[in-house]
Amino acid sequence: MIISRTPVRVSFLGGGSDYPEYCRDHTGMTLCATIDKYSYITVNALSGFFDHSIRISYSRTELAKKLDEIQHPSVRECLRSMGIEKGIEVHYVGDLPARTGLGSSSSFTVGLLHALYAHKGRMVEKRRLAEEAVRVEREMIGERVGLQDQYACAFGGFLHLSFRRGMEAEVRHLTLAPQRVKAIQDRLLLFYTGLQRTAHEILGEQIEKTERGDVDRQLEALAALVPRGASILCESDDLSEFGALLHENWMLKRELSSAITNKTIDDCYEAARAAGALGGKLCGAGGGGFILLYVEPYNQEKVRRALRSLLEVQFSFETEGSTIIFYRP
Repeated sequence: MIISRTPVRVSFLGGGSDYPEYCRDHTGMTLCATIDKYSYITVNALSGFFDHSIRISYSRTELAKKLDEIQHPSVRECLRSMGIEKGIEVHYVGDLPARTGLGSSSSFTVGLLHALYAHKGRMVEKRRLAEEAVRVEREMIGERVGLQDQYACAFGGFLHLSFRRGMEAEVRHLTLAPQRVKAIQDRLLLFYTGLQRTAHEILGEQIEKTERGDVDRQLEALAALVPRGASILCESDDLSEFGALLHENWMLKRELSSAITNKTIDDCYEAARAAGALGGKLCGAGGGGFILLYVEPYNQEKVRRALRSLLEVQFSFETEGSTIIFYRP
């Protein structure tokens, strides 16, 4: 039995500029960090005593005799990518619901690939995990997803990511002292809107505009926020500047597509701002999921009261990325 543990991420700045449709001709950049909410993937050899040769357990259970019978696209294509056609059991448990903007789909794909490598007795570098997760999601499944999540979930920590020439990625870890990480964490609140959606449901209009060059100005401005944000996190004496950048990022992100926000989200965000939040944003593609807010500690109770209809999720930052936490082949 092998168990992998892979974090999800919160996105801060630059989201949208990490799509190959933009960064094949431009430089995309994002700033993000992984948190202590995880996807757990268990992989085990399946004996020949059963009528099926593949067993998959997530929100449902699948029993298959061959790969093409598998309904879960990521499991099917990860197994295909690894050359595993039978004799395997895969079980998934997640700390958070799917389709909520924290990169859970990529966390699943990265974690499954990691577990399958271990199942085959092979070590794998984090960069290769990220690159293969991108290949599975974009080329094999055919989803038009960005590149941030796969690298964030594989590497872990606070990351400044740059993307050039389509899918070429540069990964820069931010070096932050523990007390600095605590200061950042103490000023961020995370609320669940209760709205679930898949990224591809939101992204059609945005990608069409990106391919036409209609949102180049906004994407360039979003990417330009990333070095400023990284500098604030690493060096500034005034972290409130980061809250202002989150607000600027959200105002730009809203211009990419009419599907990114809605009245429910806008009302929640304005209520938080009126109660003292300096800035914030939806995590992920938009349309629902989690709202991340920058709030100085003395205003946090007022913001919590203003958003009392939403579920607050406590979190801590993590630095390990995808790991194998149990290995007994």
